[in-house]
Amino acid sequence: MGNSEDRQKRKNKMKEKITFEDFLKVDIRIGTIIEVNDFPNARKPAYQLKVDFGSLGVKNTSAQITDLYSKKDLINKQVSAIINFKSKQIANFMSELLILGVYNKENQVVLLQTSKLIKNGQQIL
Repeated sequence: MGNSEDRQKRKNKMKEKITFEDFLKVDIRIGTIIEVNDFPNARKPAYQLKVDFGSLGVKNTSAQITDLYSKKDLINKQVSAIINFKSKQIANFMSELLILGVYNKENQVVLLQTSKLIKNGQQIL
């Protein structure tokens, strides 16, 4: 079974239930992408991103979103992200957060976004 079939099975199955206190541990914020660079050392096509979270600062991440988004498309785009993950080394790059998205029918990541402009750093409840 291939990776996309495994991913499909996992996403069709509900994860174990958590408490409200567990949910409160996840810090999801709004940020604006201010810099996008190619990431040639990544195993799969990806970008290196700098995201501005207002008073929380600018944070780095990588994202496998090259199928649907050009570098130009991403500049000044607001995104939702989990910002309290421990940093993770991806190739020669340290990722500090996880931008949220969902897979479409073609197995491409579509970014989750707000419907209105939001101040950077605002927490998602």
